[in-house]
Amino acid sequence: MTDDHQTLALLLFSAFIALTLGITTWVSRRKQGSAEEFYAGGRLFSPMENGFAIAGDYMSAASFLGISGLIALFGYDGLLYSVGFLVAWLVVLLLVAELVRNCGRFTLADVVAARMSERPVRIAAGTSSVTVSVLYLVAQMVGAGSLVALLLGSTGAAAQVWAVIGVGALMVIYVSLGGMRATTWIQIVKAVLLLGGTVTLTVLVLVRFHGDFDQLLRTAADRSGHGAAFLAPGLKYGGDWTARFDFMSLGLALVLGTAGLPHILSRFYTVPTARAARRSVVWSIGLIGGFYLMTIVLGFGAAAIVGPDAVRDSNAAGNTAVPLLALDLGGGADSTGGTVLFAVVAAVAFATILAVVAGITLASSASVAHDLYATLRRKGSTPRSEVAVARIAAVGVGVVAIALGLLARDLNVAFLVGLAFAVAASANLPVLLYSLFWRRFTTRGAVWSVYGGLIPALLLVVLSPVVSGTPASLVPGADFDVFPLQNPGLVSIPLGFLAGWLGTVTSTEVPDEARHAETEVRSLTGAGAV
Repeated sequence: MTDDHQTLALLLFSAFIALTLGITTWVSRRKQGSAEEFYAGGRLFSPMENGFAIAGDYMSAASFLGISGLIALFGYDGLLYSVGFLVAWLVVLLLVAELVRNCGRFTLADVVAARMSERPVRIAAGTSSVTVSVLYLVAQMVGAGSLVALLLGSTGAAAQVWAVIGVGALMVIYVSLGGMRATTWIQIVKAVLLLGGTVTLTVLVLVRFHGDFDQLLRTAADRSGHGAAFLAPGLKYGGDWTARFDFMSLGLALVLGTAGLPHILSRFYTVPTARAARRSVVWSIGLIGGFYLMTIVLGFGAAAIVGPDAVRDSNAAGNTAVPLLALDLGGGADSTGGTVLFAVVAAVAFATILAVVAGITLASSASVAHDLYATLRRKGSTPRSEVAVARIAAVGVGVVAIALGLLARDLNVAFLVGLAFAVAASANLPVLLYSLFWRRFTTRGAVWSVYGGLIPALLLVVLSPVVSGTPASLVPGADFDVFPLQNPGLVSIPLGFLAGWLGTVTSTEVPDEARHAETEVRSLTGAGAV
């Protein structure tokens, strides 16, 4: 990479950071003391604005960098991520979007606690939400490290370390000063930039192959070194039964996990009505659907134009496939076009990371303040003190995410997000669905459901090849991988549902029929919704 190349990309980075800090500063001048303003932006966003913001929240570094990299390295098997992320939105639209908006105020725990004993339920749901958020943040940190290391032309650890620390510091500033309003506008700007960059790259790839997608696939297969196997199932998740179960586990986690992601659920509270929440999801489905279709072209384009070997040499996990593709499409590393296109794509990717981490940090700090702090300090808690605690929590969450991001910097970002989805589907989705649809559900069932999914999911990840047992593990020198699957969803998701059922049927608590009826009417009609 030339010095001009690095300078231009850094200038574009700086321009976006200046723009987003300007938005944050402008928003911070408004009154941010109320919980509704800080957590939900005053519920003043239109369905279109919120739809773009949801798309911005969802189209993360895992989508832009990780999925394209996996497709470039593994062909057909990498498509599972694109398909899984997209299909998951249908679950959100059909099952939870409108109901969550009607039942809650700011967080997942609001929905569950509506008909339960608040203290144990809020502690459990708050703990789970923070855990999922931190895992999701780690993926974004890893993406930031890979991207800036590529930009600086350095494969050393120092560049990645400073990149991760820088992103962590910026996300704390966004959340602490601007709250949900600033975070939403940053998401909207980022979504427009990301979709614009993705459309540009997709068009250039198709132009390179004269619009012949079949030729693109054949070229990608030829350069992969695997031939026709590159376009068939089984390259990554084939062979033995362990790999096939891993495939099913990942698919289950991706499809069910979205409905349990705290930063996605919190988006439904930023619009004034349930109808607006539903329309927001329709907007986001259109934007997200188009984006994931384009990641397929980018992934196979990187395989055909850059080549899997070059992608792997730059980053073993494939996280730099799209920037390398942009460099080649523009004319190469020594050309002005290549320099400009790479710089634009790198800036868009960095914008993606900054925006997503801001949204996730806000959701996790809201869980700490609104669920954990307000519950444990019930008598002394006020909306103003909650907001102050949320700002402090943003710093703590940022520090934890930075530390874990440095530890996991050699893993693929899409793979890391798959783990976060598995934990969300195991701990958050069962309690959410039971609370909305099961009349007999009790407080014990809710608590058992959360912990019965959360603890096994985390434990199985620790005991899997992700952490130990292989050269690519987090701790390559250790060997305690007694659980063979890399994604725990196939086991932990059923355990979450089973624990919720078992806790309910063994509980002596009599379900409150009146509160359930009230919640049911409110969820379906919006009567009494905040």
